[in-house]
Amino acid sequence: MKKTICMIPLYVWTLVFILVPLAIVIYYAFISDPHGDASFSLDGFRDFFSNPVFAEVLLRSLKIAFISTLVCILLGYPAAYFLARSKSRFKFVVIILMLLPMWINFLIRTYSWLSLLEKTGLISTLLTYMGFGPVDFTGTEFAVILVSVYDFLPFMIMPIYITLLKLDQSHLDAAADLGANPAKVFFKITLPFSVPGILSGVAMVFVPSVTTFAISQTVGNGKFPLIGDLIQEQYMVVSNWQFGGAISIVTMAVVLLLMYFINRTDSDENGGGILQ
Repeated sequence: MKKTICMIPLYVWTLVFILVPLAIVIYYAFISDPHGDASFSLDGFRDFFSNPVFAEVLLRSLKIAFISTLVCILLGYPAAYFLARSKSRFKFVVIILMLLPMWINFLIRTYSWLSLLEKTGLISTLLTYMGFGPVDFTGTEFAVILVSVYDFLPFMIMPIYITLLKLDQSHLDAAADLGANPAKVFFKITLPFSVPGILSGVAMVFVPSVTTFAISQTVGNGKFPLIGDLIQEQYMVVSNWQFGGAISIVTMAVVLLLMYFINRTDSDENGGGILQ
């Protein structure tokens, strides 16, 4: 009984801020004219799948999200590993410094990169001084991926770090006593043990990377729209809520399908999934 009472705020939050907005999006996606003849219609989905440009935008979004997630793994895993193994008294300070940018507004962090990536920015100035500039990185996929990695990297590091903290040192010592070299210990024990943390990080990085629009509109200069840009445009600019809802549902279905396979991988390896 006490457990049920304690869960009530979570149930209310889920209902008000997740289920109700989702129901509204689904409603508008299947209604022809919500302000007039509210009849069932699949025009939004027909428009999306009949125009190859929209599929291209979705594939571009998935590609950028995949690259951003992969870079976050390559950068985040070593950082999480050395933090988890470190005995330094300054480890807590390093973690705070890593999380400190997350205390700043997302848009402010994103806009701050303009002063670094634009033609008159710091990076271009340094390259010019070295004889390689000036270079304008804004309006490129590289800029979008770079800022995405910067914004979402802590979401990859922390799950891996927390998972590695739970690794029993006695397992590593036993493997070493049995003759396993450090590389074999890592690939046979440490890396498999950290898979749940990696997959959790993938979920926390990949999903927002797919649907972001602030990053592509700022450092990307809107030159190559992502799926988040299309959704934002349909809702906030042209007021075509049916098409916006259709794009949202298609994107959500693709992301959920990918998350399902991630969950299955985690379940097969560890007996439980990140979505369970």
